[in-house]
Amino acid sequence: MAAQEAAGSGAAILVPKDSPIRTLADLKGKRVAFAKASSSHNLTIAALEKAGLTYRDIAPVTLAPADAAAAFARGSVDAWTIWDPYFAIAEMQPTTRVLALATDIAKPNNFFLAHKAVAAERGPVLDAALDALGGVARWCEANRGEVAALLSKGTGVPLAATRRAVDRTDYLIGPMTPSAIAEQQRVADRFHALGLIPRPIRIADALRTPVSQNG
Repeated sequence: MAAQEAAGSGAAILVPKDSPIRTLADLKGKRVAFAKASSSHNLTIAALEKAGLTYRDIAPVTLAPADAAAAFARGSVDAWTIWDPYFAIAEMQPTTRVLALATDIAKPNNFFLAHKAVAAERGPVLDAALDALGGVARWCEANRGEVAALLSKGTGVPLAATRRAVDRTDYLIGPMTPSAIAEQQRVADRFHALGLIPRPIRIADALRTPVSQNG
């Protein structure tokens, strides 16, 4: 239905500060942690592609963010692909170094979805919902300090880390653009190649409205 297209600065591949890993190519043979079938899984694969490596060139370690954070802290993995606010928390540690940002590899966009039957039968309701969400998104863009305070209170994540994550979040909601569709198609193709998706998916087939020509 709609998307929040991200700049990608809220997700990254992290390594210990004193790690010999300096480039994406240095990930070869290393233990890389990420959450299975997540945006971090996709970012890891895209990073390998950019470095001319394949999935078989690393030792994948699939862990939920909290478990991956613990493994990274104790040195059980060589690198960790993660998103905010976990990224912000780890980034603020003096022992952590950012190897690469998603900005330069694969941007993890967010999407607003609806069941096909609902989209076909309740179009005006969905439009009203998107309008309301758009208003909330614009408020978030203009009131990042308040957003950070609310999120920190609700999640228990320290305010400093939450504010760092909020400051680099793209809240604005817009139509599905060709660039957003193309990026999500790459995700679907990567996951199908790994067997995480049983059959090929054509993202354009799931669109409710014609693709905007502005993206």
